[in-house]
Amino acid sequence: MLNIRNEKESDHKIVEEITRKAFYNMYVPGCYEHYLVHIMRGHEDFIPELDFVLELDGRVIGNIMYTKAKLTDENGTEKEILTFGPVSILPEYQRNGYGKMLIEHSLKRAAEMGYDAVVIFGSPANYVSCGFQCCKKYNVCVEKDRYPAAMLVKELKPGALDGRVWYYSDSPVMNVDEREAQAFDDGLEKMEKKWTPSQEAFYIMSHSFVE
Repeated sequence: MLNIRNEKESDHKIVEEITRKAFYNMYVPGCYEHYLVHIMRGHEDFIPELDFVLELDGRVIGNIMYTKAKLTDENGTEKEILTFGPVSILPEYQRNGYGKMLIEHSLKRAAEMGYDAVVIFGSPANYVSCGFQCCKKYNVCVEKDRYPAAMLVKELKPGALDGRVWYYSDSPVMNVDEREAQAFDDGLEKMEKKWTPSQEAFYIMSHSFVE
């Protein structure tokens, strides 16, 4: 039996553990995503209404969290949007569509709340089935008018981004202090840090841009 509901305080440590297991050695040796989850909940840009867990037969196996982000056009006009992440599924349950369920459920709720656009960073292969597209198609870029291959955009309301050039900025909470994150990780049950092929794939994707 599957159930998606808002995260409760009693879920916090479970969700952090799920996030750690889901991301450990995925992008770098070890990971910092579980520390981000830990500090994100107390930040002003965090959106509790879009913090969901997925239960399978009463056991929490996944989570998705959202923060506010910002787009700024060439005239300095700002637009509040959303970003999500991390999206975490326990490794033994990955590749079964559970992450997509969390994404689609939360995007529907975000639209109901009045948000009209979401920008994320991730592998296109994981998100195009949820309707995300290349950032260049929406003229959403970063500094120096560059379009990262890993930056993906979804309009929750058609025409929300209206074709003008937008510059993306995420929440300051995303700027994780690596020393503090490492100290947090050191206080948890030891996991082996190692190299995996996914780290090279991440390096290539995160340093690629669309022309």
